[in-house]
Amino acid sequence: MIWLPAVLALVVAQRLAELWLAARNTRRLKAAGAVEIGAGHYPLFILLHGGWLAAIAIFTPWNTTPNLWLLGLYLLLQLARVWVIATLGRFWTTRIVSLPGAPLVRTGPYRFVRHPNYWVASLEIAVLPLAFGQVGVVVGFSLLNALLIAWRVRIEERVLTDRGVERRSA
Repeated sequence: MIWLPAVLALVVAQRLAELWLAARNTRRLKAAGAVEIGAGHYPLFILLHGGWLAAIAIFTPWNTTPNLWLLGLYLLLQLARVWVIATLGRFWTTRIVSLPGAPLVRTGPYRFVRHPNYWVASLEIAVLPLAFGQVGVVVGFSLLNALLIAWRVRIEERVLTDRGVERRSA
């Protein structure tokens, strides 16, 4: 079996479905009075994730047999991603969208860690290329992701503070 094209096709399909869901939720939230904050950095996330998938495709020989344990771990991360999305429901977006008066979600994975979606995405960026032996892709894209996430979390925390939402320490 040629694993790489099949795995990448599934990941691309998943990401496109998530972008559709996020766009729908964003439209609905904005219609309810929500505002988007920090939109300027959003295209960088699209470039990062698109570049990550492209780098895996370009640098990995298509006949590479993946490490099935790491591929299984990636699959578990998808379950964690679904848990995050299901927990946030209509509030889940890929952008920073704030609806005044909306309660802070403290259920699901949010009971255990702050920003679980970013933890999952960061682990995905490391685990998938590592499953195909691409250490350079892991290092490069993990570093870029860490920089973007740090920027984004600062914006999100400021938005929550401006809304007067009390944050519990994790």
